[in-house]
Amino acid sequence: MNKHTSPEDVDRVVNESGIEIKSLYTRHDILESGGIDESRSGEAPFTRGIHSEMYRKRPWTMRQYTGFSNAADTNERFKYLIANGQTGLNVAFDLATQCGYDSDAPEALGEAGRVGMAVDTLRDFEVAFDGIDLDRITVSLTVNGSAAILIAMYLAMAEKRGFNVAQLRGTAQNDILKEFIGRGTWIFPVEPSVKLVADTIEYCAEHAPKYSPVSICGYHIRESGANPAEEMGFAFAIAKAYTDAALARGLDIDAFANRLSFNFNIFGNLFEQVAKFRAGRRHWAKIILDQYGAIDPKSGWMRMIAGGGGFGLTIEQPENNIMRGAYYALIAALGGAQTMALCCYDEAYTIPTPKAQRLSLRTMQLLIEEVGLCDTVDPLGGSYYVETLTNQMEDKIVEAMDWVDQAGGIVQAVSDGTIQAKVSRQAYQRHRDLESGVMRKVGVNCYEDGDEEDHQVELHPYDQHGAKTQVAALHKIRTERDNAKVDAALKRLRVDAEAGCNVMPALVEAVKAYASVGEMTEVLVGCYGRYKEKFVI
Repeated sequence: MNKHTSPEDVDRVVNESGIEIKSLYTRHDILESGGIDESRSGEAPFTRGIHSEMYRKRPWTMRQYTGFSNAADTNERFKYLIANGQTGLNVAFDLATQCGYDSDAPEALGEAGRVGMAVDTLRDFEVAFDGIDLDRITVSLTVNGSAAILIAMYLAMAEKRGFNVAQLRGTAQNDILKEFIGRGTWIFPVEPSVKLVADTIEYCAEHAPKYSPVSICGYHIRESGANPAEEMGFAFAIAKAYTDAALARGLDIDAFANRLSFNFNIFGNLFEQVAKFRAGRRHWAKIILDQYGAIDPKSGWMRMIAGGGGFGLTIEQPENNIMRGAYYALIAALGGAQTMALCCYDEAYTIPTPKAQRLSLRTMQLLIEEVGLCDTVDPLGGSYYVETLTNQMEDKIVEAMDWVDQAGGIVQAVSDGTIQAKVSRQAYQRHRDLESGVMRKVGVNCYEDGDEEDHQVELHPYDQHGAKTQVAALHKIRTERDNAKVDAALKRLRVDAEAGCNVMPALVEAVKAYASVGEMTEVLVGCYGRYKEKFVI
């Protein structure tokens, strides 16, 4: 998505991050931009990859994003994807669950199971993951505002099924600061929200040390209007805030840093995205190993999942999204992602169909089996252009982080709406650039068909019956559970929250008693309050 500075200025090309692109690069450009990084893959600062052999030893995890209606339907789709070669699960939750409401709450009317799986109690997790080997198939929970509750639920479910929680691998997104910037499924005010993230980091460091309780998500920040360098820089600022909160608990940096992970976007110019990942890996290693003084080199790994880039998809000429998805997968592989959650061509319209998800899986499998992306490490390393761009992108990432510092730090910038206003202004300008043709989009503002096209995309209608089934199941749980035990667990949760304690042990106890997401959320809201969005013009 390189763009010219104006329709007339065709000789000057500037990428999204604001770097002017030359027509030809030489070794001199690398030296002028900061020099050649001679480190090898698997060696700090990991510019060429965090593992020495990268995909030759193990291909990236294929973790398609899915979840809809109720737990039983989602379980069926999980097993379909695994049968088709998927190697990890990436769970979508409905908005009610993400915002801490039960499926029978007035706020959940018309939303239960609409854009993801509805979850009310531990029973839903027991159904959703029934028959799935959690030692072989790792699970990512894409949830933020209610993440502490669902992490507790996942760990309790795994323990009940006999898995060793101390050996359990998996990830929760649990990045609430980007939620204030980019999506909106917040529940609590900023400070207690960050406190809950620190609770999960501290709890997992002690009880589930191989589990990743946070996946810092530049993805949604970029979707909301940030450029690629800002996506990375703002994500690192957020990651530092969580790191500082964990260190304030007395944790050692090496006790948790290697379990922090990242979620980044991959739409746009191939070379800019690859350079972004290479530069980001290098700079994150410098932050953790140099600034924070971590001893274990693995603490400096920027482990990442590369998402599909929803903004990159189009409603117009939707079949073009198939090609876009293939190039997104190529970018993720060339950029050294550990996991791919490749978007499906119909996601501009609807929840992906089985056919669309299988097609995205096959795209990733083609890169592994036929195209040669696993043959050698960092195949673009040494390119005059890519090495120069990597150095320049690192400078831009640092520039974005400096902007956050000048705004008072990421927590302050989020609390007063400064960063939201910046990203929103850029989103508006990006839309204007698309309208004017400064930023070209195939099928949207160039190479259009000229007449209205009947988009051949299968839609996924809202399942009213599934929502009623979910509510009925919740009511059944409430009558069958030991409500005295639930009340006692919720009382403990309230006491711990009011005392400023780590609430994860109390949440685990409440989850095991089959307290609902809404019941636990209301207890915490009573202690922390609800967030009210600030509008900054």
